[in-house]
Amino acid sequence: FLTDDKARAHIEAGAKRVVMSAPSKDETPMFVMGVNHKNYQGQDIVSNASCTTNCLAPLAKVVNDNFGIVSGLMTTVHATTATQKPVDSPSLKDWRGGRGAGQSIIPSSTGAAKAVGRVIPELNGKLTGMAFRVPTPDVSVVDLTVNLEKSTSYEEVKAAMKAAAEGELKGILGYTNDQVVSNDLLGDSATSVFDAGAGMALNDRFMKLVAWYDNEWAYSCKCIDLIKHMETSK
Repeated sequence: FLTDDKARAHIEAGAKRVVMSAPSKDETPMFVMGVNHKNYQGQDIVSNASCTTNCLAPLAKVVNDNFGIVSGLMTTVHATTATQKPVDSPSLKDWRGGRGAGQSIIPSSTGAAKAVGRVIPELNGKLTGMAFRVPTPDVSVVDLTVNLEKSTSYEEVKAAMKAAAEGELKGILGYTNDQVVSNDLLGDSATSVFDAGAGMALNDRFMKLVAWYDNEWAYSCKCIDLIKHMETSK
């Protein structure tokens, strides 16, 4: 049900609105809370994008708003999902996708970085990325490497992230100085938790930024938040 035509079957069956819990495969608008949700204009069918886009988009928004993004590459180290195979077996998508989820680190494609261009139009064509599926049950992490327009320091980037996490993106973007590992983020409802100690700068325009996300719970929370926003915005 990831196109307007297919999702409209729910409307015809009596639903008032439909929220796709994955990126839409057509021009159905995608919304990410804290990033472009204020652009909602009463559409009856929308997409909440993906869990990875919900992590990457707030991160990219803060960086782009404060320093400008020339280009960027993203890698998500992603927990196992229900689409993977428990043991080596055929896959309709790609050869590596059919390998056993519990036995390997599996390179995979992701449209999350490109999807950011749909929720932040000025970043369209500036980001792309890939995924590594790893044998853990939940919590994933985004590694965003960016080339910046403005010269800055990693300390200034951290300050911008902290200000956003305590201000306009509170509850969406988190911030931690702790030496966390993935299990520490289980049950965190923020869809993007900036790890201040994990990132680094090569120079004043080239930086690696790291953000965690509970790809199950946090994403589900933002689905609910989007539904509430749609109800109050009708």
